[in-house]
Amino acid sequence: MSTLTPTDERQHLTLLGLAGFASMASMRICDPMLVVLGQEFQVSTGDASAVVSVFAVVYGVLQLFYGPLGERFGKLRVVSLAVSACAVFSAITALSVNLPMLVILRGFMGAAAAGIIPLSMAWVGDQVPYERRQEILAKLMSATVLGMMSGLWFGGFAADTVGWRSAFVLLAVMFGVAAILLLRRLRQQAKRQAQSGPGGPVTAPGLWAAFRLTGQLLGTPRVRWILTVTAAEGALVFGAMAFMPTHLHQQFGLSVVAAGSVMMLYGVGGLLYSQMARRWLAWLGERGLVRTGAALVVVGLLVLAWGSGVWLGMLACLMTGLGFYMLHNTLQVQATQMAPAARGSAVTLFACSLFFGQSTGVLLMAQSVDLGWLAYAFTAAAVGVTGLGVLVYRLVGRH
Repeated sequence: MSTLTPTDERQHLTLLGLAGFASMASMRICDPMLVVLGQEFQVSTGDASAVVSVFAVVYGVLQLFYGPLGERFGKLRVVSLAVSACAVFSAITALSVNLPMLVILRGFMGAAAAGIIPLSMAWVGDQVPYERRQEILAKLMSATVLGMMSGLWFGGFAADTVGWRSAFVLLAVMFGVAAILLLRRLRQQAKRQAQSGPGGPVTAPGLWAAFRLTGQLLGTPRVRWILTVTAAEGALVFGAMAFMPTHLHQQFGLSVVAAGSVMMLYGVGGLLYSQMARRWLAWLGERGLVRTGAALVVVGLLVLAWGSGVWLGMLACLMTGLGFYMLHNTLQVQATQMAPAARGSAVTLFACSLFFGQSTGVLLMAQSVDLGWLAYAFTAAAVGVTGLGVLVYRLVGRH
């Protein structure tokens, strides 16, 4: 297990948290922009949602490559290079002159961002014992939740005031700072290792062997089961989440920036969970977290779909966020343990499945938004989450 000192572990987690913050902000920053992007480029809101779905699709596909790359070249090294690429692509995205260009560059951003959070989770799985892992992953999650909240708020604020391009300029700066700090940390670590002399043999699989290992993982029933459930979670919850700001704008009469601000309560729910993860786990156990989380998501989606007051929309976002992170964090822990000998590949497959599901959910939801059927789509998602909660409950009990 880990050879890091507590100080080293804390410093690594801080830098990975910073990178995860920027990555999640980039993932969600376009959600509250869809109405404004549609108006600027003279397309429907559903068509503008391609900037969300393409990010998710490419993010998911690239997991098939980042897992083997992390196993072969080192997870932290790959994360550092991915963060550097995100800084470059974010800066170029701010120069987009039409929707097709913006969609293509969002795809490049998704390709780069794909190498950050999943490999950071895999690194935690390598370094942290199982009994501490859910707590540590929850702390890492708090950084990503803050990133999501910041992306949702600033995406709406920028689109409504200073211009949506400024959001990508800010992202480029954040990624650049994270890249510099991570690369410096890697150099310091390599220097210390060189001064301490050679250690034991380090065995890393060849790149082709790492890809073969991914195929072997997909042949494992437990892995396939977890990936299937995760894809369903992505489609139902993340697919709905991408259009929550649009629904708040259209159904509740909020401005774009106000809708993005209300959506921050989704992240507040996640933060509430991450800061109390140890207590939640002690009170409810893993299966109790699944049951409670699924129930909160279902109620939150239904209230959002059919509520009529702004305060109900706020309550729905908070409940949905808290419930989602209860459910998702439990699945994260299962993912880090489903194939301990190939954790990097296993966790990136987990992320691949999650974002394939998200892209499917966004595409389906996009059809409903232009038809004015978002409330019915949220209701269908709530019904799906009910079934999903039952499946995950059984999965956790079985393993």
